[in-house]
Amino acid sequence: MSSGSLQVKRQALQRLLMKRFCMAVATYGLALLLFWLAVLAGLFRASLATATLYTVLVAVSQLVFFALFASGYNRRFQDASLTEPQVLVALVWLTHLLALLDSFRGPLLVFYVVILMFGVFQLPPRVFVRCAALAFAGFVGMNLWEAWAGVLADPPLALLEVCVLLLVLVWLSLFASYVQSLRQRMRQRRFALQAHQDTLRGMMRQLEDLVATDELTGLFNRRHFLRLAEREQANLEPGKQHGLALIDLDHFKQINDQHGHASGDRVLQTFAAVARACLRDGDILARYGGEEFVLLLPDTDADQFTACCERLREAFANAEPVGVAVDCLSLSVGMTLLVPGDDLDDALQRADQALYRAKRSGRNRCDATWERSGA
Repeated sequence: MSSGSLQVKRQALQRLLMKRFCMAVATYGLALLLFWLAVLAGLFRASLATATLYTVLVAVSQLVFFALFASGYNRRFQDASLTEPQVLVALVWLTHLLALLDSFRGPLLVFYVVILMFGVFQLPPRVFVRCAALAFAGFVGMNLWEAWAGVLADPPLALLEVCVLLLVLVWLSLFASYVQSLRQRMRQRRFALQAHQDTLRGMMRQLEDLVATDELTGLFNRRHFLRLAEREQANLEPGKQHGLALIDLDHFKQINDQHGHASGDRVLQTFAAVARACLRDGDILARYGGEEFVLLLPDTDADQFTACCERLREAFANAEPVGVAVDCLSLSVGMTLLVPGDDLDDALQRADQALYRAKRSGRNRCDATWERSGA
């Protein structure tokens, strides 16, 4: 994956984490709204100044989290979402809030569920159970402290609230474990599907190579060459020209007759290797059929094209196929130029005529259509 795409993914993840944080802040706002309703209804034990200080401290804690997300410092932690710290801070504030209230505790117990639901899809089961246990311990400890201090208003109601909270937290822990198990199975299936897709893409590439490649020489086959040549011709700009050549290995039938078809195959492979060494990356060479090959040199001129074909002819003449005792190797080349608007079939016909003249003139030579036309 490129660094640019990785950076885009990081930015997208950071935006998602910021949205989750905004949802948490909205939940805080709802809880504080209910808190101030309780204060105005006279259900708050402490003074108005204490309620104001509590609200300010809650806001400050959220500003700290906002600074972590806005600066990107959260990415330095193992869990960039900071889910567990946010859940623990919220549980502490909620337990402290319930300690400041009296008969209004029951309705606000639902916020334990809201806070822990924030971590259902993110926290591992063990961490979730730990947070639930801390929430339960905090609420029970608060009630035990009030009972020991003799300020617990309604012990039976407090016991009922403890039992309800315990059942809800146990259910949430089981639900979180089930959700994480589902996510793990979905992740495994996604990885398996991705592996299958990678395998299929690899098989498709192999099939494409088989369809486009000559099995013996490893060069392009005729059909694929025609497809590439048509595309190059369609993209040919005015004032530019391509070189097109048909290449025929001289006396190839004699090599097969005297040394066998295996030796002939080795000669074909030798030519393919020599041609790869002589040509540029953008040049297109294909096996046209039998011992005949076709070459397309994009964006060239007559002199450059002639020099390339002569270099290829000389290199093949000096080649020594492994395991084949051939006295001399040679090839004949028919060359033509493609200009914008030229028909590929007509150009191939011109190159074939030039190749015929080269073979008729004694082989082991290059002949060009422009030499006859004066181009």
